[in-house]
Amino acid sequence: MNEVLLRSLTPSVLGILVRRGADFAAAEDAVQDALVEAVRTWPTDPPRDPKGWMVTVAWRRFLDATRSDTARRRREDRIDEEPAPGPSAAVDDTLQLYFLCAHPSLTQASAVALTLRAVGGLTTRQIARAYLVPEATMAQRISRAKRTVSGVRFDRPGDVATVLRVLYLVFNEGYSGDVDLAAEAIRLTRQLADAIDHPEVAGLLALMLLHHARRAARTAPDGSLVPLAAQDRGRWDTGAIAEGVEILQAALARDRLGEFQAQAAVAALHADAPTAGETDWVQIVEWYDELARLTDSPVVRLNRAVAVGEADGPRAGLAALATLDDSLPRHSAVAAYLHERDGDLVTAARLYAEAALKAPDLAERDHLTREAARLNSRR
Repeated sequence: MNEVLLRSLTPSVLGILVRRGADFAAAEDAVQDALVEAVRTWPTDPPRDPKGWMVTVAWRRFLDATRSDTARRRREDRIDEEPAPGPSAAVDDTLQLYFLCAHPSLTQASAVALTLRAVGGLTTRQIARAYLVPEATMAQRISRAKRTVSGVRFDRPGDVATVLRVLYLVFNEGYSGDVDLAAEAIRLTRQLADAIDHPEVAGLLALMLLHHARRAARTAPDGSLVPLAAQDRGRWDTGAIAEGVEILQAALARDRLGEFQAQAAVAALHADAPTAGETDWVQIVEWYDELARLTDSPVVRLNRAVAVGEADGPRAGLAALATLDDSLPRHSAVAAYLHERDGDLVTAARLYAEAALKAPDLAERDHLTREAARLNSRR
């Protein structure tokens, strides 16, 4: 991989996108996405025309993002134009669409992907990233789902579990990007909680509230990411935290534990700690054990390795990490953090730099690059 070539191409590709009509910030994000794709594919499949390849990929990324933003704005405009509810609550058309797209003839994975694309306004690339699969694979999955339902009547709503998964992924995409998308996911989950007495619906609502309560502290004034341990907890929304904890406690009392309740319990333990140093990491590890049992998710096990590193020391965390596939998203970032805590700054700096190349967005890439530079300056 010729990093010098990539750096030299960036300004001219950025200029071409701006001349084609992209605003500078959107063009910059699109070029960053193209750089990440180049790092992933060029070593095994180098293009004959690197600059042309970069322009094509960046322009497609820009168009995908623009279409997604346009779809979201249309949904928000429709919501703003709805009349105020009368004495009896009206059925929310958006939530009903979520249920109808989660058609019983589809598998849950296909129904979620189709709903995210058709109703949630997410791009195929965003959905693929959420599912940890290549974009082409997700595009095929969505196409197959469309063909499956092309000849059926949308009069049989899907199950709650599928709709919860969609709302969860929409919230996650909004939490790391567009604040309105996260707020919309919370709004719809509130409506679902009002309509359905289900502990996992309550668990998801609690999880969203507890995460959203920390949103204001996640970024510095210059837009850079602030890690959880360094956040100003005085900026957390205590009202949202209290509401989330209350909803979670009521759900857990029903003794029907599910994935979203367990995730919310982890978030509640973070929210309950007055300082990062007072976090109850032992309990957090126990909740991650429950989550791993419920989901068998490698991402859960990755997060558990961090918690084990905090509860039992960095070497215990590295031992837990060693059992996982190092191609997992953010694996390098977790390894870097644990090596730094173990005092191996050379390895940590190298891994932070590797993680920056794989970062899914510009803010995370810049954060990891700064972490690598910070450690290199101490050597």
